[in-house]
Amino acid sequence: MGEESVYKYIELTGVSEKSWEQAINNAITLASKNLRDLRVAEVIQQDVRIDNNKIAEYRVRLKLSFKYEKE
Repeated sequence: MGEESVYKYIELTGVSEKSWEQAINNAITLASKNLRDLRVAEVIQQDVRIDNNKIAEYRVRLKLSFKYEKE
């Protein structure tokens, strides 16, 4: 029988001046430098920050799961 696994979820917000896709990529890229064995990213919310009637930032809130390891 295989080993049982436990996964932990955290919420992150990625930001980009270019697109929602880039905001997602930015969040996952930074998280992967600090967390191992990333599994699933679920988009919870997308919004934009507006400055002078133009989109200044794309923001994406993610729920990200990674494998929880025993110490």
